[in-house]
Amino acid sequence: MEIESPYRLCHSSVPENLPVLCRVFVLSLSLLLALEKALPTVGYLQPEFMMGGSSVDDDWELTSSSSKTVVLVGRTGNGKSATGNTILGRKVFKSRAGSSAVTTSCELQTTVLNDGQIVNVIDTPGLFDSSAGSEFVGKEIVKCIDLAKDGIHAILVVFSVRTRFTEEEETALRSLQTLFGSKIVDFMIVVFTGGDELEENDETLEDYLGRGCPQPLKDILDLCENRYVLFDNKTKDEEKRFGQVQQLLFFVNTVLSRNGGQPYTDELFTELKEGATKLHNQQRKVDSLKGYSKGEILELKKQMQQTYDDQLKRITEMVESKLRETTTWLEQQLAEEQAARIKAEENAMLAQKRSDQEIRELRERLEKAHEELRKQGGNRCVIL
Repeated sequence: MEIESPYRLCHSSVPENLPVLCRVFVLSLSLLLALEKALPTVGYLQPEFMMGGSSVDDDWELTSSSSKTVVLVGRTGNGKSATGNTILGRKVFKSRAGSSAVTTSCELQTTVLNDGQIVNVIDTPGLFDSSAGSEFVGKEIVKCIDLAKDGIHAILVVFSVRTRFTEEEETALRSLQTLFGSKIVDFMIVVFTGGDELEENDETLEDYLGRGCPQPLKDILDLCENRYVLFDNKTKDEEKRFGQVQQLLFFVNTVLSRNGGQPYTDELFTELKEGATKLHNQQRKVDSLKGYSKGEILELKKQMQQTYDDQLKRITEMVESKLRETTTWLEQQLAEEQAARIKAEENAMLAQKRSDQEIRELRERLEKAHEELRKQGGNRCVIL
């Protein structure tokens, strides 16, 4: 199909009687609009970052109905930060291969999609690590909730095909369900990293899951209604990166649609948002006060911030306490399950022993019966 010259399209529509500067402005604007219509759209993000869009400051005024917030959770070394960078299309989160932690605290970064949607990505430290204490995890959970502001649209649970699924990961996921309620699974999407390794071995993700997927991981995938994607965070192939992110965004939109377009929120989100909104409004009012010195205004702001910090501290302590209770309960549950499993194995062994004994006794009785029959046959008299 022949494309008409963008310059001719815009030049013919500008009146000749406009002042020179106005004509230049109108021509420039018209040319941009004509180019937008004439040229095909490439990629899914704005051209400033082919796979990432432009960065947006983390400002309270930025939140809108078109924004989506996703949170990356998982064990250290599974590739959370690298996955976040792939979604954003640029290296923002610190990431390196290995089992040592690089991310030490929750961090939010933002990108703008080509259709104007804002995607907020929150990277978290290794909350699934066995070394992470309740106090640390509690503080980071509260910080994550505070960063999410308007709620979480999807929780990306990151696993790696390079490492085996651990009991710590199972316990952490159960803790999330206990802490935030069973509805949290409706917002979960599983991301498997290490796609490059599977590709090198000529394997698909289905091959990997089929040959050695532990039952707890199968249960998680079932809970997530098989919402899972494979990421190769090392690839330089833009088309492949684009496809990965598009598949993930499809699941994010699916999750959002299934939940009535509403993000995950609970009383913690509500309380933190109300507190932050109150602080924000109060500080705005203080800025507009007249008849106060800068020092007095700073002191007022300091007091307001302290009130909000006290609220955060109280909520954090509440989460830590609940997390400790949850961890203790889960450990007890796991211990009981393990004890029941051991008991069942012992009972099975005893049953097997009894069965073996009964079989031996039966064989002995049969042998004796055969022997008696043989003897009786040898003593039998033959009458002609």
